[in-house]
Amino acid sequence: MSIIKALKKVRNELLRKIKYRKYSIGPGFSSGIRVRLQAQRKLVIGKNFYIGREGLIEADAVIGDNVMFGNRVAVIGKYDHNFQQIGTPTRLAMQIRDADYNWKGLELITVIENDVWVGYGSTICGGAKICEGSIIAAASLVTKDVEPYSIYGGSPAKKIRNRFDTAEELQKHLQLVKSKYYGVL
Repeated sequence: MSIIKALKKVRNELLRKIKYRKYSIGPGFSSGIRVRLQAQRKLVIGKNFYIGREGLIEADAVIGDNVMFGNRVAVIGKYDHNFQQIGTPTRLAMQIRDADYNWKGLELITVIENDVWVGYGSTICGGAKICEGSIIAAASLVTKDVEPYSIYGGSPAKKIRNRFDTAEELQKHLQLVKSKYYGVL
Protein backbone atom coordinates (compact mmCIF):
# COMPACT_ATOMS: atom_id res chain seq x y z
CA MET A 1 0.00 0.00 0.00
CA SER A 2 1.38 3.41 -0.94
CA ILE A 3 1.96 6.07 1.69
CA ILE A 4 -0.83 8.22 0.21
CA LYS A 5 -3.36 5.38 0.42
CA ALA A 6 -2.29 4.68 3.99
CA LEU A 7 -2.67 8.34 4.95
CA LYS A 8 -6.14 8.49 3.36
CA LYS A 9 -7.16 5.40 5.28
CA VAL A 10 -5.94 6.92 8.56
CA ARG A 11 -7.73 10.22 7.77
CA ASN A 12 -11.01 8.43 7.06
CA GLU A 13 -10.77 6.41 10.28
CA LEU A 14 -10.09 9.59 12.28
CA LEU A 15 -13.13 11.23 10.69
CA ARG A 16 -15.28 8.18 11.42
CA LYS A 17 -14.10 7.58 14.99
CA ILE A 18 -13.49 11.15 16.19
CA LYS A 19 -15.10 13.93 14.14
CA TYR A 20 -18.30 12.01 13.37
CA ARG A 21 -18.34 9.83 16.50
CA LYS A 22 -21.87 10.88 17.46
CA TYR A 23 -23.15 9.08 14.35
CA SER A 24 -23.12 5.36 13.61
CA ILE A 25 -20.75 4.87 10.66
CA GLY A 26 -19.58 1.45 9.52
CA PRO A 27 -16.06 0.44 8.47
CA GLY A 28 -14.77 1.37 5.04
CA PHE A 29 -15.98 4.99 5.33
CA SER A 30 -14.30 7.20 2.74
CA SER A 31 -14.71 10.95 2.48
CA GLY A 32 -13.59 13.60 0.05
CA ILE A 33 -12.50 17.01 1.27
CA ARG A 34 -14.91 19.65 2.62
CA VAL A 35 -17.63 17.11 3.54
CA ARG A 36 -20.16 18.02 6.23
CA LEU A 37 -22.34 15.62 8.22
CA GLN A 38 -24.89 17.42 10.38
CA ALA A 39 -27.90 15.22 11.12
CA GLN A 40 -30.25 16.57 13.78
CA ARG A 41 -31.01 13.31 15.61
CA LYS A 42 -30.03 10.24 13.63
CA LEU A 43 -27.43 9.32 11.05
CA VAL A 44 -26.64 5.67 10.45
CA ILE A 45 -24.24 4.76 7.63
CA GLY A 46 -23.38 1.18 6.63
CA LYS A 47 -20.13 -0.38 5.45
CA ASN A 48 -18.06 0.87 2.51
CA PHE A 49 -19.72 4.27 2.16
CA TYR A 50 -18.06 6.86 -0.07
CA ILE A 51 -18.99 10.55 -0.10
CA GLY A 52 -17.23 12.77 -2.62
CA ARG A 53 -15.80 16.26 -2.28
CA GLU A 54 -18.09 18.93 -0.84
CA GLY A 55 -20.79 16.38 0.01
CA LEU A 56 -23.39 17.30 2.60
CA ILE A 57 -25.75 15.33 4.79
CA GLU A 58 -27.83 17.65 6.97
CA ALA A 59 -30.94 15.57 7.52
CA ASP A 60 -31.71 12.48 9.54
CA ALA A 61 -30.83 9.49 7.39
CA VAL A 62 -30.20 5.76 7.31
CA ILE A 63 -27.76 4.75 4.57
CA GLY A 64 -26.99 1.13 3.67
CA ASP A 65 -23.83 -0.71 2.66
CA ASN A 66 -21.78 -0.09 -0.49
CA VAL A 67 -23.33 3.29 -1.23
CA MET A 68 -21.45 5.99 -3.11
CA PHE A 69 -22.16 9.68 -3.45
CA GLY A 70 -20.42 11.65 -6.16
CA ASN A 71 -18.97 15.08 -5.49
CA ARG A 72 -21.37 17.79 -4.26
CA VAL A 73 -24.20 15.41 -3.39
CA ALA A 74 -26.53 16.76 -0.70
CA VAL A 75 -29.11 15.12 1.55
CA ILE A 76 -31.18 18.00 2.90
CA GLY A 77 -34.26 18.50 5.02
CA LYS A 78 -37.60 19.17 3.42
CA TYR A 79 -38.87 21.57 6.08
CA ASP A 80 -35.74 23.08 7.61
CA HIS A 81 -37.38 26.50 8.14
CA ASN A 82 -40.95 27.28 9.21
CA PHE A 83 -41.84 29.32 6.15
CA GLN A 84 -45.46 29.61 7.39
CA GLN A 85 -44.57 31.31 10.69
CA ILE A 86 -46.97 34.25 10.66
CA GLY A 87 -45.39 37.68 11.04
CA THR A 88 -41.82 36.39 10.68
CA PRO A 89 -39.59 36.57 7.60
CA THR A 90 -38.40 33.10 6.59
CA ARG A 91 -34.79 34.10 7.32
CA LEU A 92 -35.76 34.74 10.96
CA ALA A 93 -38.29 31.90 11.34
CA MET A 94 -37.80 28.82 13.50
CA GLN A 95 -35.30 26.32 12.10
CA ILE A 96 -35.23 22.58 12.54
CA ARG A 97 -31.94 22.98 14.46
CA ASP A 98 -33.73 25.04 17.15
CA ALA A 99 -34.45 23.12 20.37
CA ASP A 100 -38.07 24.38 20.44
CA TYR A 101 -38.80 23.74 16.74
CA ASN A 102 -42.28 22.21 16.51
CA TRP A 103 -43.24 22.47 12.86
CA LYS A 104 -43.10 19.96 9.98
CA GLY A 105 -40.26 17.58 9.17
CA LEU A 106 -39.20 16.38 12.62
CA GLU A 107 -40.20 12.79 11.86
CA LEU A 108 -38.72 12.60 8.35
CA ILE A 109 -35.90 10.12 7.84
CA THR A 110 -34.22 9.72 4.48
CA VAL A 111 -33.51 6.07 3.65
CA ILE A 112 -30.89 5.02 1.12
CA GLU A 113 -30.65 1.25 0.82
CA ASN A 114 -27.62 -0.87 -0.17
CA ASP A 115 -25.74 -0.58 -3.49
CA VAL A 116 -26.96 2.91 -4.43
CA TRP A 117 -24.96 5.35 -6.55
CA VAL A 118 -25.90 9.03 -6.40
CA GLY A 119 -24.31 11.08 -9.18
CA TYR A 120 -22.49 14.41 -9.07
CA GLY A 121 -24.42 17.41 -7.83
CA SER A 122 -27.63 15.59 -6.95
CA THR A 123 -29.88 16.62 -4.07
CA ILE A 124 -32.03 14.24 -2.04
CA CYS A 125 -34.87 15.80 -0.06
CA GLY A 126 -35.70 14.64 3.44
CA GLY A 127 -38.06 11.69 3.77
CA ALA A 128 -37.30 10.16 0.37
CA LYS A 129 -36.44 6.47 0.11
CA ILE A 130 -33.96 5.31 -2.53
CA CYS A 131 -34.34 1.57 -2.80
CA GLU A 132 -31.53 -0.95 -3.22
CA GLY A 133 -29.42 -1.01 -6.35
CA SER A 134 -30.67 2.29 -7.76
CA ILE A 135 -28.71 4.94 -9.58
CA ILE A 136 -29.46 8.66 -9.43
CA ALA A 137 -28.14 10.55 -12.47
CA ALA A 138 -25.94 13.60 -12.00
CA ALA A 139 -27.65 16.90 -11.09
CA SER A 140 -30.93 15.24 -10.14
CA LEU A 141 -33.41 16.36 -7.49
CA VAL A 142 -34.96 13.43 -5.61
CA THR A 143 -38.22 14.44 -3.92
CA LYS A 144 -40.04 11.09 -3.89
CA ASP A 145 -39.26 7.40 -3.41
CA VAL A 146 -37.11 5.59 -5.98
CA GLU A 147 -37.85 2.02 -7.09
CA PRO A 148 -35.22 -0.70 -6.56
CA TYR A 149 -32.69 -1.35 -9.33
CA SER A 150 -33.82 1.65 -11.35
CA ILE A 151 -32.10 4.65 -12.86
CA TYR A 152 -33.67 8.02 -12.09
CA GLY A 153 -32.71 11.48 -13.32
CA GLY A 154 -33.91 15.03 -13.73
CA SER A 155 -35.47 17.72 -11.61
CA PRO A 156 -37.63 16.39 -10.15
CA ALA A 157 -36.14 12.93 -10.67
CA LYS A 158 -38.19 10.49 -12.74
CA LYS A 159 -37.53 6.91 -13.74
CA ILE A 160 -35.40 6.65 -16.88
CA ARG A 161 -35.03 2.89 -17.09
CA ASN A 162 -34.24 -0.28 -15.17
CA ARG A 163 -30.63 -0.81 -14.09
CA PHE A 164 -30.39 -4.22 -15.78
CA ASP A 165 -31.52 -4.93 -19.34
CA THR A 166 -33.29 -8.21 -18.61
CA ALA A 167 -35.18 -9.78 -15.72
CA GLU A 168 -32.77 -12.72 -15.86
CA GLU A 169 -29.73 -10.45 -15.34
CA LEU A 170 -31.48 -8.74 -12.43
CA GLN A 171 -32.43 -12.04 -10.75
CA LYS A 172 -28.88 -13.39 -11.15
CA HIS A 173 -27.49 -10.20 -9.58
CA LEU A 174 -30.03 -10.31 -6.72
CA GLN A 175 -29.13 -13.93 -6.01
CA LEU A 176 -25.38 -13.25 -5.99
CA VAL A 177 -25.63 -10.21 -3.69
CA LYS A 178 -28.18 -12.00 -1.47
CA SER A 179 -30.67 -9.19 -1.93
CA LYS A 180 -33.89 -8.93 0.01
CA TYR A 181 -35.54 -8.34 -3.38
CA TYR A 182 -34.49 -11.77 -4.79
CA GLY A 183 -37.61 -13.54 -6.00
CA VAL A 184 -39.73 -10.41 -5.48
CA LEU A 185 -38.78 -8.30 -8.49
